[in-house]
Amino acid sequence: MNQDAMNPEPVQRRKASVMRTIKAVAWSFIGLRKGSEYREDLERVNPLHVIGIGLAGIFALVVCLIALVNWIV
Repeated sequence: MNQDAMNPEPVQRRKASVMRTIKAVAWSFIGLRKGSEYREDLERVNPLHVIGIGLAGIFALVVCLIALVNWIV
């Protein structure tokens, strides 16, 4: 057995921008996404960023709904 097979080099992941993470979270709110884009997001985005942006998006949605109800009433 050679040494390379025992110690494979780590795969370098490309960092995703904040805008790409926001885009991925927005598409998940809608529920539409191409399979290839989904797989690319899985490779690139940081799960902690997705959680933070998801929570901020939910908060913004709730605030907008409350404002809309107050404006209608």
